[in-house]
Order: sequence, then C-alpha cells, then structure tokens
Amino acid sequence: MRVRVFILACLVTMVFSVVTPSYAQKVTLTVWESTDGPDEFVRQAGQAFTKLHPHITINYVNVELGDSTSQIAWDGPAGVGPDLFAAPHDKLGELVMGGHILPTVDSEEIGQRVLETCRTALTYEGTMYGYPVSAETYALFYNKAYINPEEVPTTWDELKEFAAKFNQENPGKFCFIMDVSSGYYTIIFTTSQGNRLFGPDGTDTVNTNINSPASVEGMKFFQGLREILDVPAADLTTSICDSAFMSGDAALYITGLWNVANFENAGLNFGVAPLPALPGNDTPVASFSGIRAMFVSAYTYHQEEAELFAKFLVSEEMQKLRFDITGTLPAIPLEVESPYIEGFLVQLEHAFPMPSIPQMGAYWDAMNSASANIWDGADIQAELDACNTAILQ
Repeated sequence: MRVRVFILACLVTMVFSVVTPSYAQKVTLTVWESTDGPDEFVRQAGQAFTKLHPHITINYVNVELGDSTSQIAWDGPAGVGPDLFAAPHDKLGELVMGGHILPTVDSEEIGQRVLETCRTALTYEGTMYGYPVSAETYALFYNKAYINPEEVPTTWDELKEFAAKFNQENPGKFCFIMDVSSGYYTIIFTTSQGNRLFGPDGTDTVNTNINSPASVEGMKFFQGLREILDVPAADLTTSICDSAFMSGDAALYITGLWNVANFENAGLNFGVAPLPALPGNDTPVASFSGIRAMFVSAYTYHQEEAELFAKFLVSEEMQKLRFDITGTLPAIPLEVESPYIEGFLVQLEHAFPMPSIPQMGAYWDAMNSASANIWDGADIQAELDACNTAILQ
C-alpha cells in the first residue's frame, strides 16, 4: 500500500512539473539602463511588475545608453550580460547583425500600440526588434524675457532678422545658439526638398545624400548663420550652450525635452516652439527623432519573463510613470501634462527616425567634424564629400 501511495505521489509530482509553466519558477531579470532618471524608472517599474508577478524580481544594473551596444557584444556571449538592456534605435542594425537581440514578440500588437515613428524606427529588414520606452526630438527653446511666444521666428530668415536687432540691443548676449559641431542637430540643414540621410527610408547603403545638392545648399545657409553667431565651433559645445541658455544669456536655443527640468530649476521663464522652416519651405525643418528601446538579449535564459517585463514597460501606466520621472516623450499615444509638450509634439510630426543601418555608426564622427569645419569657414562641398566617403568606406 505504501509503495502504491509513493508511486502515485511521484506521478502527481511529475504531472505537476510538466503542466506548471516555467514562469512559476523564481526568476531574477537583470536590466541595463542609464542613471539620472531611467534608473529610477526601472526600479519603480520593477517593483510594480513584481507585485503582479511575485516570482520575477528585477535587478537594475547601470550601463549607460551609449555603452550598452558595445558591452553586450562582450558580456552577452560570456554569459554575464543582461536579460534586457536599453539602447538607442540607431544601433539596431549593429545589434541585429551581431546577433545580440531577439525580435519583438507580438510585434503586430506592439506596433499598433506605439507611435508610428517608434514602430518604423525599430523595424529592420521587415522585422521589429525591441520595445520602445520613449521618443525624443529637439525643438526651439525661447527665453520669454527676450521674446514673446507670438514673436518666435517660424522661418530661419525671420530668425536672422530678429537676431540682427537683438544683437545690437543686447551686447554680450546671444540671440541664438546651438551646438554647431553635432551632427545630431546640424542634420536639419540637409533635409530640405525631402532630402534624407540614407534615402527616404534610411536604408540606402550606396547613397548617403549627405553631399547631395540639397545638403550643400542647406549647409551654405548653416554657414551663413555665423553672421549672427560669430563664435568658433569649439566654443559652442552642448555644455557651453546649455550653460548660456540656463544663465539667461541666450534668447533662442535648440535642445531637447531632457533639458526642461534643468531650465525650470534654474528659474527660467521659457517656452518651446517647433524649429523654423528653411528657405523655400513652409513647415518646420525636419529633425532627427530618436527612440529609446528595451531589447531582449539573445543570450537571456529567461526569454519569456524578459518579454513580459518589456511589454509591461509599454503599458499606459508605465509610460505615464516614465514621463513623470524622466520628462521624455511617451512611446505611445498618451496625453501628458506639460506646458512645453506641444512644441515637441508638433516638431515630432516633422521629424524622421535616425537611420539604424550599420553605416550609421560612422556618421557621427564624420558629420561632427564636417559641421565644425563648415561653421569655421571650410569648403562645404569638400567637407561633405569627405563625410560621405568616411561613412561608406
């Protein structure tokens, strides 16, 4: 009798272990993210997720956004990497080609839930990868101590006219500033007439369009802005420009939503408007849009649980939480309260995702160098030709 009971107990245990899903087991997910806001979001989201799924614990590890792509290539195969990690969407091609990430599960459902620009940005050769957690672009910040909202220039020609008067009346101040040696911002001057880096879909690996006639013409206008901002490129870095606007020494500044809290804390009375239109255009100049995504590592031992947490981060509740903590634009259609959000939303309608093909990796150094040199007076065609060669080599 005891033998029969023992056998029956063993059979029940075997059946239970077969029908019990793997997610009932205790699992700890390691998540890589940056500091200064995203870290707190992961922690709070992890706590909320664990309440719903007590068997899953979220372990936050600091790996900055700019380092995650290179670090996963080392740590993933070594078995010491994360289950999920944050990365910018322009690294998508590099991550896919390296075999470091898994495709999005339920991509049709996720694609319908998120903003179209997010879905497009995370699609590589017809397959969606990752789960977008925020969207971003930049816009025109203006200091209300110097300019009223209704007077903010809507074209670059208007901006130059305003600057001529402003500079005369406000010695020692800047009418307009921007990081002129950053290809993240200077790309706007190449986007007239529908001209786009790597073609309309950002996938042309033969023609970058960075040295096209439209790009050359746009960079001529960019170089001409030296008339209203006679400062060398080396003295217009992002940190210098941030400081100038924050201290009230500039009226207009191109930057992103990430600076809103900094400027509020500085006590500035400011607003945000779409970028001015280039000559011959009647809509805001096209800017880069960037998508921050959580990618499921191809090396994870907990794929199902990682995907579950990633999908949770795209929920309305978590997207609202991320906005409250980081101030970045939600990746889903979601109304949020902010006096500055409208300017970014309008600009986002005219933005295009940074290309995510592997060649994008060479763009940054090449365009940063070309932009700085052009600003300082170098030959535009020669600089853009060199940039094109560097990207495609």
